[in-house]
Amino acid sequence: MSTLQIHMFPCLSDNYGFLIHDPDSGQTAAIDTPDGDEIAAQSDAKGWQLTEIWNTHWHPDHTGGNVLLKERYGCTVRAPGRKPPLPGVDVVVEGGDSFTLGTHRVDVIATPGHTLEHVVFHVPNAGACFVGDTIFTLGCGRLFEGTAQQMWESFGKVLALPEETKLYCAHEYTMSNAKFAQAVDGGLPALEDAVARYAAMRERGEATVPTTVGAERATNPFWLAGSAAVLGERRSLKDSGKF
Repeated sequence: MSTLQIHMFPCLSDNYGFLIHDPDSGQTAAIDTPDGDEIAAQSDAKGWQLTEIWNTHWHPDHTGGNVLLKERYGCTVRAPGRKPPLPGVDVVVEGGDSFTLGTHRVDVIATPGHTLEHVVFHVPNAGACFVGDTIFTLGCGRLFEGTAQQMWESFGKVLALPEETKLYCAHEYTMSNAKFAQAVDGGLPALEDAVARYAAMRERGEATVPTTVGAERATNPFWLAGSAAVLGERRSLKDSGKF
């Protein structure tokens, strides 16, 4: 059984921060850095020395704390390549790469769509994948740089992981996503059950992250679209502001 410890906490207006800690080696990684001060406070409160930062993509709400945290902890920053380079990057990663946190293998999966260089970090023996802005509970990231075809293929890579794999999404967008999902796939029993469950969780002040591969295969409207073309149509419809 994995000994990896995962600590999730809110950052900024709707981001989540993630710290993962290997107690055997003492190594700790932050996945993205939406708020450097908050990540430092959470790391210090846990008594975890931050040793790594893993960036999923270049957007400022995912890299904004890189420099502050690197200066404070001397941590190694791993991130996908981009010109100009992301702040503070020491190691460029791309799909197909693997590295370790203590004894835990971390696989890098390329997931272009939201941005061209977006990656996710899969830790197989922890049953966890940190998916940035590729997949959200009942949703997907906007196609700022990539295409619907790229996003469709990226979804396929992530949702091919074991169905119990937990997907740690970077934002709490679920109830907005639920409104759209019901508009395009309303009446689907699995979706209606999920929306009711998520609404109750939010009423209690609980996070709807992480989701799972199995849940998103059954309920995510961008996967249920069934093709890249329909995914693109749905993304355009959601971006229209009607939902």
